[in-house]
Amino acid sequence: MPLGLGRRKKAPLVENEEAEPIRAGMTLEGLGESAQGGLDLQPGLPPPPPNLRPRLVFHTQLAHGSPTGRIEGFSNVRELYCKIGEAFGIASSEVMFCTLNTHKVDMDKLLGGQIGLEDFIFAHIKGQRKEVDVFKSEDALGLTITDNGAGYAFIKRIKEGSIIDRIQVINVGDLIESINGHSLIGCRHYEVAKMLKELPKGKDFCVKLVEPMKAFDMISQRSGSARSASAAQLGTGRGTLRLRSKGPATVEDLPSAFEEKAIEKVDDLLESYMGIRDSELAATMVELGKDKKNPDEFAEALDETLGDFAFPDEFVFDVWGAIGDAKVGRL
Repeated sequence: MPLGLGRRKKAPLVENEEAEPIRAGMTLEGLGESAQGGLDLQPGLPPPPPNLRPRLVFHTQLAHGSPTGRIEGFSNVRELYCKIGEAFGIASSEVMFCTLNTHKVDMDKLLGGQIGLEDFIFAHIKGQRKEVDVFKSEDALGLTITDNGAGYAFIKRIKEGSIIDRIQVINVGDLIESINGHSLIGCRHYEVAKMLKELPKGKDFCVKLVEPMKAFDMISQRSGSARSASAAQLGTGRGTLRLRSKGPATVEDLPSAFEEKAIEKVDDLLESYMGIRDSELAATMVELGKDKKNPDEFAEALDETLGDFAFPDEFVFDVWGAIGDAKVGRL
């Protein structure tokens, strides 16, 4: 069957943390107190009762400065933000995104769907609001968009020399609240990128932004590194906590060398074709494609799991090729 024939949407898109088979580790029915001192099980023995299972606690601070809090008992990003809100007495909707092991707006350290068991979580909350009029003199604005998995889309990268790069008030990390009065709260990154791309050339548009609250040493910081988030290995421990939009979180091994290379390349392709970066989406695509025998099987798997994206055939071919290259070490 030629690629693309007979393809149809079957399943609604979920958040960045797509469900996938557990690669290694255990299911966390209740997250709690200590990331150390897990219980070693002998093969064939029944699991320990819930009150004896290891409990996970993560340390967190507000990125602009705060005492250290302890959070536990979350399985997805929305629950994580609720726990952060409870720890610091703020509404969960104030949390824009989190970074791991740095308080800076560093897109290489952005928290996606995985947290290293020894990672320190810094929560970036809403700061100053700003309204900017932009004249779209070129087709491309020079923005790469991502989202936090909980309804906020924000700027992950600004291309050097682009329209947006020349507007100093717009920065990496800014939440895109609305465009021309149309609220974008609750929209996914690809929806926001599509709306920006479809804005007419040669006309002004108004964008409302919210920048993250900054610590003193972050004032005047313009942008983060140009490297992708997947290029920096998350976590300092031996495993990661995988957050999911549905079902319990799981503790898993770190990605293999093949998976890391493939995820990075697929994330680059997402940026090239769609103007977004999403390492968790890239990881899901690699997981779907690594055992498929041909691009048609891969295309059907994408439609089954990620049908709402309606990926073009050319993009699917390129992703299939990137996964194949990573398998044989050509990346």
